[in-house]
Amino acid sequence: MTSIPHIPALRLGRHYASLDGHEVKDHRTGEVLATVSSVNAGIVRKDLQRIASSVESLKRCSVESLIDLSARAGELFLNGTLPLGDQGHTQSPQDYIGTLSRTSGLPHVLVRRNMDKIHDALTHMRTVLNGLTRGLDLSILDTGFGEQFGTRLSFLPTTQALGLVMPSNSPAVNSLWLPAIALKTPVVIKPGKEEPWTPYRLIQAFMAAGVPPEAFGFYPTDHEGASTILQQCGRALIFGDQSTTDQYAGNPAVQVHGPGWSKILIGEDCVEDWRDYLDVMVSAVSDNGGRSCINASMVVVPKHAGELARALAEKLGPLEPAAPEDPDARLSGFANPKMAEFIDAQIEEGLKTSGAVEVTAAFRGGPRKVEFQGGVYLRPTVVLCDSFQHPLANREFLCPYVSVVEVPQQDMLRQIGYSLAVSAITRDPVFIGQLQAFPEIERLNLGPVSTLKVSWDQPHEGNMFEFLWRRRSMERGW
Repeated sequence: MTSIPHIPALRLGRHYASLDGHEVKDHRTGEVLATVSSVNAGIVRKDLQRIASSVESLKRCSVESLIDLSARAGELFLNGTLPLGDQGHTQSPQDYIGTLSRTSGLPHVLVRRNMDKIHDALTHMRTVLNGLTRGLDLSILDTGFGEQFGTRLSFLPTTQALGLVMPSNSPAVNSLWLPAIALKTPVVIKPGKEEPWTPYRLIQAFMAAGVPPEAFGFYPTDHEGASTILQQCGRALIFGDQSTTDQYAGNPAVQVHGPGWSKILIGEDCVEDWRDYLDVMVSAVSDNGGRSCINASMVVVPKHAGELARALAEKLGPLEPAAPEDPDARLSGFANPKMAEFIDAQIEEGLKTSGAVEVTAAFRGGPRKVEFQGGVYLRPTVVLCDSFQHPLANREFLCPYVSVVEVPQQDMLRQIGYSLAVSAITRDPVFIGQLQAFPEIERLNLGPVSTLKVSWDQPHEGNMFEFLWRRRSMERGW
């Protein structure tokens, strides 16, 4: 057994060591923590031609049994020691936390929270599917037809595999694909270059729980390989910035997970009490290191924008990097320091346009981009903008960043545009009705609720059941 693990590709459950590969390194020291085999698009295409055997392996399992196996996988993911690679290495939960922290920049406390979210999704899979299917008798998916509530129902799969092009910024995004296994759909995963750990550990947990290995493809690959996964899997998820996701925005077979532009709106009836909601706003901006698409990146108020921005800056501005093991650590380092440099430059460039003031500068006591123990970090930024039209008003970055804008309540919905999550702090029934009817809000929280609040009985972003299965008419003459 070598000292550095080798993570192979998994070709429908089987290890595959390639002559090509890359190293995954500690973001602070540059120490190599693993080598990862890379495969080309030809191998991906070849394996997708025999994906039918993977489908059959899951067809032999009932949905109920796969729900139970998912729960078992959740316990193994959280608490088990699992295989790591093809050379006899294993990985305990603490090993996973430490290694992921070293390569992603997330402090241990945030990795644990992400682990807990994934564990909750797996152990609440019955609740998840009940919400996605609106209470469907799941045995109907085993036979393809049945009757419920006096209605004949028939469903068929939309695809033989779910393709996944995963990011490196937040491990909890893996919770989005987990229902696919219980829904009898094999997964074909391209992991993030700096974050192979979470999807690989999940696959090992599923297999150890008893899910057929053939249901899993793990393909570290290049751009062409990623395109092959997106184009040939029938259904796929992609994560990335707007330039990446715009390429697939019109493709119904690809579910796009890009910037969230999530927001907090405070109504006229509650704005005088904005101080009562300050902790909720701070949490929504900064939890998970500000790296989630459902972190609030904008606060919109009808008045008191300057006071509110200053209060946020007083809370967020003093936050600074801490040791990864520190239980109070709030900020994440950057696996790719050039990304931190790019974001810092983008904010500075935006501040050159009149109409915006960075309020955190007075409370930070130093630069936004800092080095700490060999890592590169971005400290929080609060920007007060005079309108939605300012270049920094509706932006999202991989760090705690929020703009504050003052807009009359009657104009808010005309200006906010698409928002993955909105927390609207208001009791006004008319405004609530307008919010509920507004089609560009994906998830709506009413009251002082963080934008990061997730309910397992409701779809997080898109409905995975409707993505992977569709209803059809069916008559039986026998």
